[in-house]
Amino acid sequence: MKYITGVDIGNSTTEVCVGQIDDKGMLKFLSSASVETTGTKGTPSNVKGITRALTDALGKIHRKIEDLSVIRINEAAPVIGDTAMETITETIITESTMIGHNPDTPAGAGLGTGYIYPVDEIDRLQVDRAYICLVNEHIDYEKAASMINELMRTYEISAVVVQKDEAVLIYNRLNKKIPIVDEVKYIDKIEIGMKAAVEVAPEGHSIIKLSNPYGIASIFSLNAEETKHVVPIAKSFVGSRSAIFIRTPKGSVKEQAIQAGELSIYGEKSLERVQVDLGADEIMRASNKAAPIVDIEGESGTNIGIMIDNIKKSMQDLTGNDNSVKIQDILAVDTLIPMDVKGALAGEVSMENAVGIAAMVKTEHLPMEKIADKLQNETGVYVKIAGVEAVMASLGAWTTPGTTLPLAILDLGGGSTDAAILDENGLVKSVHLAGAGQLITLLINTELGLNDLNLCEHIKRNPLAKVESLFHIRMENKDIKFYEKPLSPKLFGKVIVMDKEKMIPINSNITMEKIVEIRKSIKKKVFVQNAVRALNMIAPDNRLRNIPNIVLVGGSALDFEIPDLILEELSKHKIVSGRGNIRNCEGPRNAVATGLLMSYKGQGKVL
Repeated sequence: MKYITGVDIGNSTTEVCVGQIDDKGMLKFLSSASVETTGTKGTPSNVKGITRALTDALGKIHRKIEDLSVIRINEAAPVIGDTAMETITETIITESTMIGHNPDTPAGAGLGTGYIYPVDEIDRLQVDRAYICLVNEHIDYEKAASMINELMRTYEISAVVVQKDEAVLIYNRLNKKIPIVDEVKYIDKIEIGMKAAVEVAPEGHSIIKLSNPYGIASIFSLNAEETKHVVPIAKSFVGSRSAIFIRTPKGSVKEQAIQAGELSIYGEKSLERVQVDLGADEIMRASNKAAPIVDIEGESGTNIGIMIDNIKKSMQDLTGNDNSVKIQDILAVDTLIPMDVKGALAGEVSMENAVGIAAMVKTEHLPMEKIADKLQNETGVYVKIAGVEAVMASLGAWTTPGTTLPLAILDLGGGSTDAAILDENGLVKSVHLAGAGQLITLLINTELGLNDLNLCEHIKRNPLAKVESLFHIRMENKDIKFYEKPLSPKLFGKVIVMDKEKMIPINSNITMEKIVEIRKSIKKKVFVQNAVRALNMIAPDNRLRNIPNIVLVGGSALDFEIPDLILEELSKHKIVSGRGNIRNCEGPRNAVATGLLMSYKGQGKVL
């Protein structure tokens, strides 16, 4: 009798399964454990997490690591997911530039145009044209309102721009109501004497003129070329309640754009080149045409070139081998990213088209051998590199009640999407593709502009709600949930993530419906696209309809909506899919670790 264990090193978690082999060669599963992966998958830093998981699993059966006869680890090819955050539509603002601003607390309503000057200088200017007053932080709201009321006796004052958060206080003291925009932090950088426009929409509405490039062109008499240059700024104000546009001196604000670049995809039989700015569909078309892929390179000096070089350099640093790192798969996804508007007064952004790219980096066996050597030295237990993840996952998925051969699996992980099909003769065909849960988190973070990966991980995994009063919330599925005790006033009016019973606020002006739309769209782009792509590669005769049913395994199979999105797509091909239940107790987790035990000496005899 001896104890053995299987270890699955994933991008996000490390899972183990402990079993016992009796004198007749029968395998009995005893316990399992899961911990966060330490370091990058497939590198020696994983050993710390492995020993922690082994200790947890063995502790459940009152055993120690030294009681083990063998530790079987999966063949873990390191996968790095990264995004090429270059805009497809380049933003170049040079001549006749504009600067804009959208604060949270404007006052009044309407459009005001005129020449912009400090409020204490206008009484020395000519009276036959309209003016917009600048009120800096050194002038309090009572004095500012008094000065503006006095100016209105002689001058046409069409709008006010305030540095501090005092728009409403000034507005309430004016004899003539005009639009006011405040919170202009860099008011001292505004070019004095320039023609400007201030627009504030009524409550519940958004601006019309300044979010329309042609509206701006009408106000400032722009030609066609100048109108094209203000498009990104106009886009940044779509849906906003207020905005300022100021026409600055010729050429005072400039932006240099780095090219998106070209990808070179080296296949076993062909070389495909594709411009990144053509979008994800063209990139994936070129990738599929070149398959099987030997390596991928990016054009030097471009965004995609920098990204590819960084991925390879990261893996070279980890493996210590400059020649072994090859990119063998990519997943390209069209997305939107917030780009800073050059010349903006308060960090405004414009949503621009971009391409997110996940790359799968494969190295030689050396990194896994280093893990095995280090783990063996630290534990004193023989360590065996036992098998490819997808193959082991197929064996583990076979323990799901109700399954039979042939059996296909989709292993939905953090850094990769794996697929495999196990036939009646025990033969396995598998594929390992880039792009999975980590890419979804990155894209959610990018499209929402939250700059908080931890929050975006919660958004990915959990449903949302809107706190509509201190005693009730509205869930994203329209259900209303009431509370006997009042909720925190800090949550009132906020969109929140329902992480079990914990409420995590999302500090953004984006509506709940929009966040849900973005979350689902990204999941479809990554996992649904990858599922179809992977299954097409392993399907008998390359026909999806030849796969009768599919078991979903891996951490992302626990997601509350990804399995349903995949089922919806695969049902079009008459394929049934669903979450696995490994060993009738683990759900979709632990498939690879379980398979590593089942493949011990090729035995399939299980108690």
